[in-house]
Amino acid sequence: MLIAEIIVLLGAIYLGVRLGGIAIGYAGGLGVVALTLLGLKAGSIPWDVILIIMSVIAAITAMQEAGGLDYLVQLASKILRSHPKHINFLAPTVTWLLTVFAGTGHTAFSMIPVITEVAKGENIRPCVPLSIAVVASQIAITASPVSAAVVFMASDLALGGLGIDYPTLLLIWIPTTYLGCMLTAFIMNMFCNMDLSKDPNYIKRLENGEVSKTVKHEEVVLKPYAKRSVLIFLIGVLAVVFYASAISNNVGLIKPSVVTGYETVYESEKPEMFAQLRDEQKLEVIETLDKGAYVNKPIKVLALTRDNAIISFMMMIATFIVILCKVDVGKLSSTSTFRSGMTACVCVLGVAWLGDTFVSNHTAEIKSIAVEFVTSYPPVLAVALFLASMLLYSQAATAKALIPTVIAALGMTAANNGDAYILVASFAAVSALFVLPTYPTLLGAVQMDDTGSTQIGKYVFNHPFFIPGILAIAITVALGFVFAPMML
Repeated sequence: MLIAEIIVLLGAIYLGVRLGGIAIGYAGGLGVVALTLLGLKAGSIPWDVILIIMSVIAAITAMQEAGGLDYLVQLASKILRSHPKHINFLAPTVTWLLTVFAGTGHTAFSMIPVITEVAKGENIRPCVPLSIAVVASQIAITASPVSAAVVFMASDLALGGLGIDYPTLLLIWIPTTYLGCMLTAFIMNMFCNMDLSKDPNYIKRLENGEVSKTVKHEEVVLKPYAKRSVLIFLIGVLAVVFYASAISNNVGLIKPSVVTGYETVYESEKPEMFAQLRDEQKLEVIETLDKGAYVNKPIKVLALTRDNAIISFMMMIATFIVILCKVDVGKLSSTSTFRSGMTACVCVLGVAWLGDTFVSNHTAEIKSIAVEFVTSYPPVLAVALFLASMLLYSQAATAKALIPTVIAALGMTAANNGDAYILVASFAAVSALFVLPTYPTLLGAVQMDDTGSTQIGKYVFNHPFFIPGILAIAITVALGFVFAPMML
């Protein structure tokens, strides 16, 4: 039966790849139906991930309509055009920064035409800087303070529950992901054939008149409130970072305050906790005939969790941008950011649900493998996350599907978190969305490079994003294994 399940899983993904675009999500839903017919229980839909993506996209859409995205692209374009010879390093730097700032890799769309034009002007095959830039935009998700993946990893269901605070995680993931991308750019710059004039696809397209001439760049006239929209968005991002840091266990500026119920603590079972509650909180002691004395300890939770905070803050940011930047709300749903973001939500819904259906029904086997291999060979977790993200099509969905299972399998707790560095170091491996050439920014790079240097081969995996992607993840994970033990 397992073989049949794997065939259905891979078959649905293959069908989605062939159909392309939003149909990848459709095929995921078809796969869920097929797996349930084989006797599996439908997995969990990652609603929190989808809602975070939707809220972030909503805020970026408002910023785009206000002209803020044009302003950011203008700044990035100036950097690229001022130093064209360093395009292989500046292109991934720009897409990495935009993704870390915005929490979504779809911001890289706006830079693809600029990267292509600058590379053509320097006789550099656009596929080299484009491939590194697209990969950098995917890996940067694991360093963005407002991405769904980072928010989940910092939550109590993952590393937050092991006593590792949000600021520390950012201090590890921000430098390691950027260094990983830059070292990858250095290797690609050293060993790739970058001479565009000798590229056979380019020569053929040039002869057929299919390559547009490089035109002189003209400054885009910005909308009146473009800079203001960026400032509002930046303040919102900083607010998210501050709140998420303030509720971390090690910081504790904002503490749980809402009582959702009561936990019964018996003196015979937990005498130390019972005594503390009795003496410090002066709670009423109740006597029973069967178990003796007990107190009812209030169960307190945060009024606003990290997930709720980022969703509400992003919607608030969008509201302020609409009001203060005089945005025409009727045009929001027609923007490129909104369309690509909602397409991504459908893809995550279908593919992540399909992947979780398979993974959740084989949790016991995964736990067995985790206990046997991860403790002896820590990098094995990175390999597992890499393979899973190929199927789940989302960094956050991958982390949500596997990380809690691995934590439970290894018996990690806040008091016993010695192996937590493995999870922190391996986190970047959830970014293998480039392996199957179906991700929107990857497809956008292929379509916008009119030189023909960025192409997907007939064997699916032989495309220009594969090698730089593997290099970037491997280097970032390796750096994580160096930095994480020192900082935790």
